[in-house]
Amino acid sequence: RFGAVMCCCGPCAMYRRSALMLLLDQYETQFFRGKPSDFGEDRHLTILMLKAGFRTEYVPDAIAATVVPDRLLPYLRQQLRWARSTYRDTLLGLHLLPGLDRYLTLDVLGQNLGPLLLAISSIAALAQLALTGTVPWWTGLTIVAMTMVRCSVAALRAGELRFLGFSLHTPINIFLLLP
Repeated sequence: RFGAVMCCCGPCAMYRRSALMLLLDQYETQFFRGKPSDFGEDRHLTILMLKAGFRTEYVPDAIAATVVPDRLLPYLRQQLRWARSTYRDTLLGLHLLPGLDRYLTLDVLGQNLGPLLLAISSIAALAQLALTGTVPWWTGLTIVAMTMVRCSVAALRAGELRFLGFSLHTPINIFLLLP
């Protein structure tokens, strides 16, 4: 829909050989802040493709198999690894945002600012509860509203209600990843 998926998931991604060969050296020697980096290689390759002017696309009827974590601790490690990759590669790809669809720009900013705002909101809610003994209903309402707006826009733009399911990731962030 947008011509720019921001992360082509490793086990599910396919690339034209000619495009991959152009970027292979940059891909194999991945550095961040002068140090070798070995996480988030799928997002890194996606950013390299976009920087080189290629389109990255989602194919909804593609079928792929992958291994996913089936226990909580491996799942949390995966999510933290993905978060690090998101922040690092967003910094590397910031200059791409003006050339992308406005929704994608909003989504990328939301992916990076959302967890920060979620953490600040959660800390403010805990502080209010501790200092005043009152339930911070406004914080919960704000978090739910932000989540539903983001997921609703994605569902409308993609034309698929299943995107509303991403709202379930917010409680995972609040109760498992932020601590």
